[in-house]
Amino acid sequence: MIFHMVERAEWERAVAAGEYAPESLRDEGFIHCSTLSQLLATANGWFRGRRGLVVVCIDESRLDAPPRFESPLAASDPRARQLFPHIYGALKPDAVVEVVDLACDSSGEFKMPDELRRY
Repeated sequence: MIFHMVERAEWERAVAAGEYAPESLRDEGFIHCSTLSQLLATANGWFRGRRGLVVVCIDESRLDAPPRFESPLAASDPRARQLFPHIYGALKPDAVVEVVDLACDSSGEFKMPDELRRY
């Protein structure tokens, strides 16, 4: 299971359209994802304080091609030694097994949603 954070409205538009193709796919050639252990650091590092986010839980076996686990593009990123899952191609909604709200607290920090603890 891999995970991707997106605004709920953007995800709902993608479901209606039949595929999710964010700007990163057009600009970088892939969709950024995280493992469960990387999720909170990514959320708090890149999305801190943002409202209206969801986590889409992606079953890797349902993807058209397996994700590639790669280092972040910026070598200066403190997580550069970690490998992150990248999806090369649009994400079909049927590869998503669950969509979970990702709410931040009053300080803007994200905590692990209870629904994701099963993964």
